[in-house]
Amino acid sequence: MQKKLAAYQHQLKQELENILSWWMEHTIDQEQGGFYGKIDHNNTIYPQAPKGSVLHARILWAFAAAYRLTGKNDYLQTAQRAFDYLYQYFFDRQYGGTYWTVSYRGNPLDTKKQFYALSFVVYAMSEYALASQSAETKTIAIDLYKIIVQYSYDHEYGGYTEALSRNWQQMDDIRLSAKDANEQKSMNTHLHVLEAFANLYRAWPDEALKQRIEELVHIFHRHIIDPATHHLQLFFDMDWQSRSGIVSYGHDIEAAWLVPDAASVTGNKTLLAQAEQYAILIVKAAMEGLDTDGGLWYEREQSVLVRQKHSWPQAEAMIGFFYAWELTGQQQFLQQSMQSWQFVQQHILDTKGGEWVWGIYEDNSVMHTEDKAGLWKCPYHNSRACIEIIQRIDKWQHRILED
Repeated sequence: MQKKLAAYQHQLKQELENILSWWMEHTIDQEQGGFYGKIDHNNTIYPQAPKGSVLHARILWAFAAAYRLTGKNDYLQTAQRAFDYLYQYFFDRQYGGTYWTVSYRGNPLDTKKQFYALSFVVYAMSEYALASQSAETKTIAIDLYKIIVQYSYDHEYGGYTEALSRNWQQMDDIRLSAKDANEQKSMNTHLHVLEAFANLYRAWPDEALKQRIEELVHIFHRHIIDPATHHLQLFFDMDWQSRSGIVSYGHDIEAAWLVPDAASVTGNKTLLAQAEQYAILIVKAAMEGLDTDGGLWYEREQSVLVRQKHSWPQAEAMIGFFYAWELTGQQQFLQQSMQSWQFVQQHILDTKGGEWVWGIYEDNSVMHTEDKAGLWKCPYHNSRACIEIIQRIDKWQHRILED
């Protein structure tokens, strides 16, 4: 066991370095600042592509978190670059909040206030505050958190709505992406609001923030987790009536560890125990999406399986199954975490061009038309999988030594 975990950890330390080296080498925009908005599968740069707030926030988080893990100054400098660009160009100085996209020159482009994106900026700013010990950055994160609560929180039914216009007015189209349902609330936004609030709490242990984290965990237990199937329900109206029949296996396994992780920061042992019980149920539900090769299928709508294996669900499977092993001690979960990593090595790593491909089709052919870096393709899921498992193996090794 010790040898297997040590080998797993060693490989992920190397992979983390590979991932971040690719982003430092290929994505830094020396002419316009920040990072390029799009690089295709063949590493071709699109210098005039729009730049996304989610992309820049995820880059900031990844390099700040990696610096906290490794102490490498190159990572802190790259995080500083992401912070500088994000704060200078994406923050709306007139109405508050952050834009969805800016042009390659940094001019406001899509100025809607998508609370999913604002949450990622809080998540990233919190991590950078922890990495840099910057009181100013922590204040920025706190102020943005307060904006999310002010404009998105639903005082009648609880939870957070999806989006508003630049000046905080209602809009007809509040979808996060073209493939999403145009509903007032979504699992995805709530998952990342929760993630952001939990990370902010690590930097700023405020009592009101703690209560909001606890409320969000309860929302997952009461409304988002399907009581019959234990899959996550994806879209809702204002009073939490489900508006979707889609199962997202990647979000299932991601939430299985993220929700109890958020519960743990509050110190509420009763809430954590509940979250851990739900976590195992969700993990077992997510296992329905595993293929015989160890890969996790993308999603299922009713009985129709989308026969693609995107990269990010494999990264979340690595963490989610590892966490299930930590909770239960059942070897099948640890084995599946390692199999998920083997699947990534065999099918998702771009051994010639670097980074991870977007995904593969049923016949194992690569999805060549999708981005290597872009509005949605970022060093977030893959670097986080490496960081989480490296840290979790460290903790396991320390427990062994203490025993």
